[in-house]
Amino acid sequence: MKELDEKVKDVGLADELSKRYLSYAMSTIVSRSLPDVRDGLKPVHRRLLYTMRQLHLDPKSGFKKCARVVGDVMGKYHPHGDAAIYGAMVRLAQDFSVRYPLVDGQGNFGNIDGDGPAAMRYTEAKLTEFAMALMEGLNDDTVDFRETYDGDDSEPVVMPSMVPNLLCNGSTGIAVGMATNIPPHNLSEVCDALLHIIEKPDCEIEPLVRKIKGPDFPTGGIIIDSFDTILNNYKQGRGSFKIRAKWEKEELSHGQYQIVITEIPYQVQKAKLIERIASLLLEKKVPLLSDVRDESTLDVRIVLEPRNRAVDANFLMEHLFKQTELEVKFSMNMNVLDSDGVPRVMTIKEMLVEFLNHRHIVLQRKAKNRLAKINNRLEILSGYLIAYLNIDAVIKIIREEDDAKKVIMLRFNLTDNQAEAILNMKLRSLRKLEETEIKKEYDELSQEKGDLEALLADEGKRWVKIAEEVKFIKDKFSKKTALGRRRTDFVEVSEDFEMPLEAMIEKEPITILLSEKGWIRCVKGHAKSDEEFKFKDDDALRMVIHAQTTDKIVLFDTSGKFFNIPAVEIPSGRGFGQPLRLMIDLAGNDNICSMFVYKPHTKYLIANDTDKGFIIDDSHVIAQTKNGRKIMNLGDNEETKFCIEVHGDMVAVVGNNRKLLIFELEEVPTLARGRGVTLQKYKDKDAKISDIQMFNKEDGFRFSRNGGTGNEKDLITWLGHRAQVGKQVPFGFPKDNKFF
Repeated sequence: MKELDEKVKDVGLADELSKRYLSYAMSTIVSRSLPDVRDGLKPVHRRLLYTMRQLHLDPKSGFKKCARVVGDVMGKYHPHGDAAIYGAMVRLAQDFSVRYPLVDGQGNFGNIDGDGPAAMRYTEAKLTEFAMALMEGLNDDTVDFRETYDGDDSEPVVMPSMVPNLLCNGSTGIAVGMATNIPPHNLSEVCDALLHIIEKPDCEIEPLVRKIKGPDFPTGGIIIDSFDTILNNYKQGRGSFKIRAKWEKEELSHGQYQIVITEIPYQVQKAKLIERIASLLLEKKVPLLSDVRDESTLDVRIVLEPRNRAVDANFLMEHLFKQTELEVKFSMNMNVLDSDGVPRVMTIKEMLVEFLNHRHIVLQRKAKNRLAKINNRLEILSGYLIAYLNIDAVIKIIREEDDAKKVIMLRFNLTDNQAEAILNMKLRSLRKLEETEIKKEYDELSQEKGDLEALLADEGKRWVKIAEEVKFIKDKFSKKTALGRRRTDFVEVSEDFEMPLEAMIEKEPITILLSEKGWIRCVKGHAKSDEEFKFKDDDALRMVIHAQTTDKIVLFDTSGKFFNIPAVEIPSGRGFGQPLRLMIDLAGNDNICSMFVYKPHTKYLIANDTDKGFIIDDSHVIAQTKNGRKIMNLGDNEETKFCIEVHGDMVAVVGNNRKLLIFELEEVPTLARGRGVTLQKYKDKDAKISDIQMFNKEDGFRFSRNGGTGNEKDLITWLGHRAQVGKQVPFGFPKDNKFF
């Protein structure tokens, strides 16, 4: 017990948790989630490819069951679940997920609709040419190896990576506290950028981006960002790209047409995309669209039928781009492990430079490895030549001496390797022809040795050699091949494009009802003004207007705020609607004093209930949020009461003191916000504005008289200027002091 007590240490729980969580986080970052900048692979991918290479699953060989590969990976190198390993393997084989597939799959490996692959016991696989290029030189001591998790075998720390896999295939992953999301690019364009850096190491990022152009997604599509946006993304190593589906207009007979989508954005599941479009159709949110159907086979073909031939195809597609995943945003985060295993966000140039530095190290190690083999072979060949020159003496020593090896070494001044090689020679190798071939091989290897020594001594020659390798890879996977052609195009789209509301909502006539208690609803059609509507108990109609579902409804409250509601969002049906306060942030003591349909290029006269008012234009009645837009400032115990569309050239104001004042409209100023000016002056403190009317001077003002309509054209009695008292209303004017 005493010995046990000495081994027990008191530690702080917080400190211990921090240490262990940090260890877990670093393990996740380095060994699971982030790719290596040199080969673009995560450990699971690297182990998969290495295992398949060990199983001789090269492109020219036959296929093997994926279960065999997964079993070897899990048993020898990657002690994790088989589902995770098989999932990684499947993705490397999907040509819609990986720009340059590393695994050639046979069987069901899933599809772009989002269907999963068959079980690993049913599918087969082998390596692709791209994967073989990634591992080119693996046996030439080009990279370090480390022990596997159980110490029974070894695995490469990184692949030699003759191809720039990280930028060509991209990568995605989520670690602890960081993530990565790198888009794929076109190999030929990346090679052009690499060659530019080799030629001009101090170049800026802009010429590199002009060569790379931008991402090249396996599913194609169109990038709609400007060059400046793309350049800024690559300079920072972070940013986003907007990707749209590629579509074309297919002409039919009788002037009809249909829209065919041939490419969809990267990582969008086709089946879910079509479901989304279909649901918008059912909800009548795409009135310009009649039908959608999937005619895809091996290629994507989604057919959209417009409502009629008069529908503008561009308007229809712009609406779908905004409502569906026909347009998506790819968020780029070039967070990778550098050559020292440290995670950091890199610019596009830093990534390219890291790859070239890796290839430089690989070239040096490969040259040194080859040089060591040549020296060893030259040593043996020189021993062979000595043996041929003294063949009779060598044979005699072998026949007569007990320790022939030692005697040969002393007699001809040979090394241990040379003597051993001579003793292991076959008798048929003693032909004269064999001697000639050895001399030829010796001369060739001597020449190669000189070239390698010159290569290792001259850095300039090494970069020329690397440039040749880059050109070779560029030609092998050139844009002329089906695999190498660029799939994603670039088109700049204006951000100012505005979709007309009619293109998004089916235009139908409605009647909007607002009750005294503040409940709002709409009914189909333009109901008559004398029609009876049902309301809750103790509630009644307050306001009613005719509108269209495509209209924007403007509400003006007693605190001087404007609110906006799309007519299509107002609840309809047989119920009582819903409280208006759920749709806008109307204060508890405030009420709506005016409701109307928004009309562009229109001015309004607003006034409070005392004596102040001014004119505003239509831009000031638009509120961007539910909080509304404050326009009129009020004093104590004041409320806004009027919001009247401006027309005519005269203003008539009548107060509850039955005084009427008429003045010219131009006397009322146009403001953006404020309290306004006095419209009519009142001597009595309790007097307030009762009603306002605007009219043309030659037409006169109108008012209700004895159940009919009175029209007063002789204005001389009441004509004056703004802020005057006015004169008594005409005979027969309504007793409630309102014009109507």
